[in-house]
Amino acid sequence: MALVIRSSEIHAAGCYTTAPIRKGARVIEYTGPRITKDQGDEIYDSRPVTYLFGVGDGTAVIDGHGMAMFINHSCDPNCETDEDDSGRVWVIASRNIKAGEELTYDYLLYDGEDDATCHCGASKCRGSMYSPEEIRKRKRAAKRKEK
Repeated sequence: MALVIRSSEIHAAGCYTTAPIRKGARVIEYTGPRITKDQGDEIYDSRPVTYLFGVGDGTAVIDGHGMAMFINHSCDPNCETDEDDSGRVWVIASRNIKAGEELTYDYLLYDGEDDATCHCGASKCRGSMYSPEEIRKRKRAAKRKEK
């Protein structure tokens, strides 16, 4: 794939394609050292931005290095991620993507202490990079805390 990193309206920098990508194509692998989730929490405790990607049962993460770490979140993404049987994580086009488009996938976050506010600009933006299930879980916990 012909990919470039440049300024993004979603978040500082983004990953763009310079050529069309067909639906279902593997776009790029999410690479980097594999560490435990606890190690990731320790390393990034005081940092505002991380590029951690949960794998397997969620106890391990990829500490993102490479172009895939610049693929931003969107509530209306043009890509999705898939972990294959060997544990490799691929970004795959979920629709045909035109040359010049920014690549995005739904982060579906399931862990974290901050609000993870979404700035994707999608017409049906849910306002958060957390998964819908995690948002519901947090709302239930907040209601219990109010009582």
